[in-house]
Amino acid sequence: MKNKILLAFVTSGLLIISSCSKVLDYNPKGVLSSADLTSPTAVEGLVTSAYAAIGNGDMIGPIYSNWAYGSVRSDDAYKGGGGTGDVWEIDAMEHYNLVSPSMGAFVSRSWQNLYKSISRANVALRAVNSLTDVQYPNKKVRLAELKFLRAHSYFTLKRLYKNIPIFDETTADTAILKVSNTLSNDESWNKIAADFQFAIDNLPNTQTEIGRVNKYAAQAYLAKTRLYQAYEQDVNNKVVNVNKSRLQEVVNLIQSIITSGKYSLSNDIADNFLPETENGPESIFAIQFTINDGTTSGRLSFEDGLNYPHGAPQYGCCGFHAPSQNLVNAFTTDANGLPNFETFNNSIANLKTATVDVRIDHTVGIDGHPYKYDNTKPFSNSWVRDAGVYGNFHTMRNQQLANSSSYFKLGPFMGTAKNYDIIRYDDVLLMLAEAYIQLGQQDKALPIINQIRTRAANSTARLKKSDGTFASNYNLKNYSAAGWTQDYALKALQWERRLEFATEGERFFDLVRWGIAEKTLNEYINIEKVRRTFLTTAKFTAGRDEYLPIPQSEITFTNGLYKQNPGY
Repeated sequence: MKNKILLAFVTSGLLIISSCSKVLDYNPKGVLSSADLTSPTAVEGLVTSAYAAIGNGDMIGPIYSNWAYGSVRSDDAYKGGGGTGDVWEIDAMEHYNLVSPSMGAFVSRSWQNLYKSISRANVALRAVNSLTDVQYPNKKVRLAELKFLRAHSYFTLKRLYKNIPIFDETTADTAILKVSNTLSNDESWNKIAADFQFAIDNLPNTQTEIGRVNKYAAQAYLAKTRLYQAYEQDVNNKVVNVNKSRLQEVVNLIQSIITSGKYSLSNDIADNFLPETENGPESIFAIQFTINDGTTSGRLSFEDGLNYPHGAPQYGCCGFHAPSQNLVNAFTTDANGLPNFETFNNSIANLKTATVDVRIDHTVGIDGHPYKYDNTKPFSNSWVRDAGVYGNFHTMRNQQLANSSSYFKLGPFMGTAKNYDIIRYDDVLLMLAEAYIQLGQQDKALPIINQIRTRAANSTARLKKSDGTFASNYNLKNYSAAGWTQDYALKALQWERRLEFATEGERFFDLVRWGIAEKTLNEYINIEKVRRTFLTTAKFTAGRDEYLPIPQSEITFTNGLYKQNPGY
């Protein structure tokens, strides 16, 4: 969030040629053709427009906030809101029931928004390539930035839909609708990886303008791509092999980032969720947002705009994204300050007496606990919209206080200018630990996981109540080398990722990558539906529910060229 930014993101007027899919029929007003944009200044504007596009999602059709796709579809959270019929498509996701051809608001708009961002990157790539190095001295770097941005959007599509059409700037507009979505899983990952590799080879280590990607961001994203690719899936989404050579690529890429010394963990995990400390040492790649930039409402993020406390007078809407009882229980710790791996969900945790991981109070709004680090207005159960259905817990990480300089209310909905981190250093460290464990080098993963836990344990400065005491009983300790087997290390790693990124939308994709989604989620449902009866009919079906359906409107528009995902 900035009042004055170094890298301005345009908000309108540069959507030139739209995406694959029926968006091709859309002719935006006040646009220019690519032929009109041949000067270096105009081309620079196209590059900026491509940066802007990766933040152009909607509350209904998100492309960077995965609260619905990655958190509610997992064991981390319930939909929330005003009952099961409120934004019913997310309720269908939560029940793993996206089987009707009429489904589409979320699923199809996210698809379209992501392909719009790919279109902007491709248009800009053509324009940049039309200039010589003499005319445009930044040519190679801008090409690398654009390929990075395109790969980011394809990576997001891949995690959501798996079987996607991939095309680049050399594909003529008339040929786009002839590109199928039937590439093999490995082929599509490799196409995405090729863009990130080009970015690595051509980006500088440091950019002078805040918001532009650098070589290390590309290395981090390629590492994440190769990590997903390492868990090889068959056509029915079952993990059939863990590719060791891909894991070694992850190790090599991340070691390069670490040895650069450019990034580090923030002293307090709270720094990742506040506008005052954004673009800090932990942020490797973030979507930039603004306020007070000369426009009416700034360039704001509204994708989490439904997720504020409904009854709190300073907000007023809409109560979505309620942390699950399962997640709250997962934060409890044993006498040694370690997770209750086997017993955490045996009963509803008594948060007045249980010892807990510090990160619970960075994540969950709990009655009487400071909400978003404001001890003058502790969270109240009266702020909850539909406690009878979804319980009393509320999300907090990606929300901002109403008195924050980043906060803006537009009608009943909330937006913020807080930048949105896509890859942080904590994510990179845990990816490295995961690769080490899967390579049988779990001893190398131990200090990495403990580094994350040490930071978490020390992140208490903003958590005190107004009387100076803590609302929770914190007991978070590091793991010992004793008993640190590969199996135990993997369990610890999976637990650590859950708590470190709780409600940030990573959980579902982690479960699918590890090949444990069906087991984990059906076990979750079997217990949770007794506590929350709205989940009575929920059931995860392996071979289908790992991915969203290809929007039926896109299949129809391409006359059946796109093939529907298995099971739908």
